[in-house]
Amino acid sequence: GNRGIGMAAAKLFRERGANVCIVARTEATLESSGFAYVAADLSTRDGCSAAIKGAIDQLGGPIDILVCNHGIGSAHEKALHLTDIDDWKTSMDTNVIGPFYLTREVMPSMVEKRYGRIVYTASTAATEGAEPHACGYNTSKAGLCGLMRSVAQDGGEYNVTSNAVLPGWVKTEMADRSAKAEAEAKGTTEEEIWKQRAALYPAKRVLTPEEVAHTILFLASEESSGVSGESIRVSGACPW
Repeated sequence: GNRGIGMAAAKLFRERGANVCIVARTEATLESSGFAYVAADLSTRDGCSAAIKGAIDQLGGPIDILVCNHGIGSAHEKALHLTDIDDWKTSMDTNVIGPFYLTREVMPSMVEKRYGRIVYTASTAATEGAEPHACGYNTSKAGLCGLMRSVAQDGGEYNVTSNAVLPGWVKTEMADRSAKAEAEAKGTTEEEIWKQRAALYPAKRVLTPEEVAHTILFLASEESSGVSGESIRVSGACPW
């Protein structure tokens, strides 16, 4: 990713010596990132294939660590009985089918090498009190955790681990869009929505992208070799 949790993770991985290639939909925002990059639509099979092939070319070898951080939020969604089928499909294609395609692309080389680390960015909405008016988001993130567990089972004998981070509210552009939509629906301000979100946490603040990125880094490290098939909440003790 070229912003938010994705950029925070990319910077952290580079600081720790990893060769990093980032992927986003638009090239304009990637050019100034300072990273090797591929512009691709990760909601399509062709886009995912192009992303992996481009990353291999950029990095000069097979991919040992895959971080599936891309996603679409719930700002565009409505209550289930009003849900547009195309909106539902967009959530599924982006949040769970795209990660499957990416994983399918990298797994053969990981199996051959008998090594790999795969980390998915899901959400607390996957397992706990789901957001209202977010059927596509809630369902796709739960599905992503199911994919993660399947990869952990199939990759285990080849030393390929698979885990998910489940962030709570993080101040990102995607979360800002949902705050704007919620504020408009409730007739209040985005600032007030963020205050309400922060109030859910014992520390009375939401999370930073860097806090999530450090958890991703751990799950991609040698030190996490005994951790696989896990959904790790990064939620500051928030009930959901």
